[in-house]
This record gives sequence, structure tokens and C-alpha cells, in this order.
Amino acid sequence: MAPVVLVAAASFAVFRGLHRGLELLPTPRLADARDRWTWRNICASLVHSLLAGTGALLWMSQYSHLVSDFTHSCPPRTTSLVSLSIGYFLADGVDILRNQAFGRSWHLLCHHIMAASCLGVAVLPGHCLSVSVVPLLLEVNSACLHFRTLLLLYGQTSTLVFRLACWATLATLLVFRLLPLGWMSLQLLWQHHHFPLAFSVLWGVGLFTITIMSIMLVIDLVVFNGLWVQAPPSFSRKKKAKSNWECRSDDCARLPYREDTSPKQQD
Repeated sequence: MAPVVLVAAASFAVFRGLHRGLELLPTPRLADARDRWTWRNICASLVHSLLAGTGALLWMSQYSHLVSDFTHSCPPRTTSLVSLSIGYFLADGVDILRNQAFGRSWHLLCHHIMAASCLGVAVLPGHCLSVSVVPLLLEVNSACLHFRTLLLLYGQTSTLVFRLACWATLATLLVFRLLPLGWMSLQLLWQHHHFPLAFSVLWGVGLFTITIMSIMLVIDLVVFNGLWVQAPPSFSRKKKAKSNWECRSDDCARLPYREDTSPKQQD
């Protein structure tokens, strides 16, 4: 228990410090006071996604044969890698609670609570499971999502980089988000006799919750936000009742809601 708590606490402190440190950096030119927190939060999330996603890929390159081994043994550094993300989810949850209205952030808080709980029980002493690294593969897609959202904040929606980020987001969403979630769900179903009942219930609820959110994310990105075009409709059409900062993806849920105050145009 001690290594898990120590690493998670250190990670929590580092990411809370990162949130504070980002306040000293310049924000996007178009952002007003309400957007500064959004920019800082997504930058910190991008740092975590790069660390956790890269760590998970490196771990899988060496120990992928162990992810189906439920003998309660973990290779070296597994606990530290997972505990890093536990600390981040707790730190980000605190940051969201302090700066975002609960009505717009409740689903992100639910995601963070479920993620931290599932990862926590999976790396307890004597019950450490290699499968706990698989959820970190989702951070590869999260890194693309965060980078795309930063480009939106900077207004770089007509650039080649933004288009590449959109396609990378869609590709990694399928490969590193939906496939791992499906694989973990099947493993939990087939191998449930290896797990305590409480573990199976917690992971079952967590996987169901995150899978539903991921499916909604696919729909939001592809249907509502026009992932394949240069700019999502909510950024290109000022006639909408919601402002050009409003969209429905996981990152855009962090963006502040604004009423549209622009003059109405005649059709």
C-alpha cells in the first residue's frame, strides 16, 4: 500500500503544482479571463496523457504477454506507472471542482472517480494486476484530443496541423480507446472467477461508464463536431444559440458556456 500511496501523493502534488505554474505562462491571445483556466487544465492533462500513454506503450512492448495473467503479479514499475495516473486524476478532479460549474463537469468528475478507484484496487499489494496498465492506453487518444482542443483554443482550425490532429484523434480513438475497452470488458467477463466480487463489480461499472462516455465521444466528434472538416460546426456557424467555444467532446466540456451576443444575420 505504501508505494502506491506515496507515488500517487507525489503525482498529485506535481500536477497541482503544474496547474499553479501554468498560471505564469501566457494564454491564447483570443482567450479571456474565463478561458485561462481551460487552457491551463488542458495543458496539464496533455502532459499526463503524454507521460501515461508513452509509459503504457513502452510497458506493453516488453510485457504485453502478461496482461492476461491474473496470478496477482506485476512486472517492475507497473505500480508506479499506474499510481502516477491515480494522482493525476485526483489532482485534475480538484482543479475541476475549484474552477468549473458542477453542472458542466459532473461527467468528467464521474470519469475521474471511477478511473482512480479501478486503478487503485488493481495495484493493491498482493492483488497487483498487469491488466491495470491497459486502461492507460486510452491516454494515447487523450493526448490527441487535448492537442486538438488546444489548436481550437488558438484558432488554428484551418491549418494542416489541425486536420492531421483530427484524423489522428479518430484513428487513436478506435485503436487505443474502443479496442482496449472492449478487450478489458471481455477479459472481465471470461476471467471473473479470478477476481473478488467487489473487484469485478467496481471494474464492471467503471468499464461500462467509460465505454458509454467513449461511444458518446465518437458520436460527438464525428457527427456533432464535424471531425473530418477544417472546423467543427460550432466554431464556424455563429448563428447557433451557443457560442463558438461550445462543443460536446470530453475536452470541450471544460470550456465555459457563453451566450451568443453577436448580431443576428439576415438569411
